[in-house]
Amino acid sequence: MEFDQRSPVYLQVIRWFKERIATGEFVGGQEIPSRRALAAELGINPNTAQKVYKEMEEQQLITTERNVPSRITTDPQVVERVRSELLSEAVAQFVTAVQAIQVPLDEVMSTVQNVYQTNERGELDA
Repeated sequence: MEFDQRSPVYLQVIRWFKERIATGEFVGGQEIPSRRALAAELGINPNTAQKVYKEMEEQQLITTERNVPSRITTDPQVVERVRSELLSEAVAQFVTAVQAIQVPLDEVMSTVQNVYQTNERGELDA
């Protein structure tokens, strides 16, 4: 994982987890590395890893019990909330960029549909 300088590292790590939860790469009940292991794996401060886990617990992305490894949530409502949040963020950024260049909505929708379908076909061919 590579970090940018625009946002705090802990938020970037949380987003990384959210993306993997939303896509099903991380499945409900799956064990995740310990805080120390995550810090070592990502090359971040252990205190940052601790902050990541605390925030993910508060957002119910993971569950942690005493003397047991943390696990990805099994709550489908949490997973759907994460997917919806990521989609809304992506769409908001996209719409802001498109509005800045004053492209009409019908042209945007047509182009989005074409690119989406082209990408799907490309994935099938890969």
